[in-house]
Amino acid sequence: MQHAEPIPASFPWRSATLVVGAIATVELAALIGIGAVHLAPKHAVAATAAPAKPHHAQPVVPSTIRAPKFAAPPSQPLRARASVHVLVLNGNNVQGAAATEAARLQGAGYRIGGAENAQRHDYARSMVLYVPGWIKEARRLARDTGIRIVAPVDGLRAAALRGSQIVVILGTS
Repeated sequence: MQHAEPIPASFPWRSATLVVGAIATVELAALIGIGAVHLAPKHAVAATAAPAKPHHAQPVVPSTIRAPKFAAPPSQPLRARASVHVLVLNGNNVQGAAATEAARLQGAGYRIGGAENAQRHDYARSMVLYVPGWIKEARRLARDTGIRIVAPVDGLRAAALRGSQIVVILGTS
C-alpha cells in the first residue's frame, strides 16, 4: 500500500529563484549604466562636467572634440541642357507620344538621341533613367517634365542608348 508523504512547509526553490532574480536585476542595471556611459557623446559628458559659465563668455570648445571628417563626394557642376542627350521611349502604346515628348524636350533645350517605341507598352508610370554620373541632370529633366520616378538605367545595352545619357520612358501616367 502506498503512503502519502507530507509536503514540507518551506519550498527551497522559491528562495533560490528570488535570489537569482535579484542578482540578474542588479547585473542588468549595471550593464545599462555601463552602456549609457560608453554610448554617450563625448561632448555631452564634457558639458556636464564643466562648471557653469556666465552667458557673456565665449564658449570654450575642448580640443578633444573634433568634427567627423568625411570625404566629400567629388562635386560636378550641373551640365547645360544642350549637352544632355535624351532618348525618349514610348511605353504607353499611344501613337506618336515619344515624338511629341521629344519635340517638347528639344524645345526646352535638350538634345534628342532618338524617339521610338519601347520594347514593352505596358508601363504604368513614366520614368527618367540615367547612366552613371548623370543623376543631377536626370533629376532636373524629371522636374522639367513632371515625372516622379528617377532611377539608374537597367536592362538597356549601351548600343540601345544611342549615345544618350538619359532615357525617358513614357507610361500611361
